[in-house]
Amino acid sequence: MTPSLTLIIVVGGGLLLLVLVALFWQDNGSSSVKKRLDRVSGEAPAKSLKETTTTLRRRTSDSAIPLFDRIIKTTLPNPEKMRQRLACTGKNISLGEYLMINAIAIGVFYLVFTHLIHWAKPVSFFMSIAVGLYLPHMITGRMGKKRTLKFLSIFPEAIDTICRGLRSGLPITETIATVGQELPDPLGLEFSRISDGVRMGRSLEESMWEVASRLNTPEYRFFIIALAIQRETGGNLAETLGNLAELLRKRRQLKQKIKAMSSEARASAMIIGSLPFLMFTLLMVVNSEYMMILLNETKGKFLLGGGLTWLGLGVLVMKQMINFEI
Repeated sequence: MTPSLTLIIVVGGGLLLLVLVALFWQDNGSSSVKKRLDRVSGEAPAKSLKETTTTLRRRTSDSAIPLFDRIIKTTLPNPEKMRQRLACTGKNISLGEYLMINAIAIGVFYLVFTHLIHWAKPVSFFMSIAVGLYLPHMITGRMGKKRTLKFLSIFPEAIDTICRGLRSGLPITETIATVGQELPDPLGLEFSRISDGVRMGRSLEESMWEVASRLNTPEYRFFIIALAIQRETGGNLAETLGNLAELLRKRRQLKQKIKAMSSEARASAMIIGSLPFLMFTLLMVVNSEYMMILLNETKGKFLLGGGLTWLGLGVLVMKQMINFEI
């Protein structure tokens, strides 16, 4: 392998890492704190009409390139589901940017597999597609799950704030706006979007269901259904929401109890799943020629593939055994 090709692979991998960090791992904590301080001090910067219109207008294009945008809309089987998955991350990532990251990842891993690991080109091609598509998918899934858990951690406190506002005589829309101003993101951001939607003329239930598509959590749907039932049948809304907040707290406590009780099984699954890789690394250090048979010989590759397949199935079965839905 020539030094120039090595340089291309290193530079491509570095660019892919920078793109992933810039788009996926950017922390908005400092900006959210600054916005809250500006609201308290009364020094929030005034937005221009163009900026406000841009933020309230629904995005209709998936890419700044018109041709690429048409290709996305005509070839992808279910682009709306992918848009919702990206929206769950809380980042302003368009579908075109996400597909571009997938393409860059596939190209980088193809160069790595063919020129650094020296795999055959057909094997490198399919493996690069699998890894290049799975890596961004896994990162976005974890980001969405992390954001949802952060939302649920303060959701009962938000319902308590709404109950106190209702008992003091405020309408439900004003209490939701107060929650959006006082509580941290992502809950404050999503409730502010509900309040903005109501101010723009949309119904409260429609604005809340739009947020539900980004969060994808049953606890928030319970909240919407409770509001809808109370609007149809009447009754004390503050008491209904107070009971819901208590139910959500008990649900969270039960999840934590199950997680604590299954911690031993999780540790066993991690140890059993990591042992083959640890032993493979140890044997490579002790006697690399003996282990290279698995990588160079055809029979060794079949044995290695079969072992990894059965190991993956075993880890999947153990994961399903220790996961409980409440």
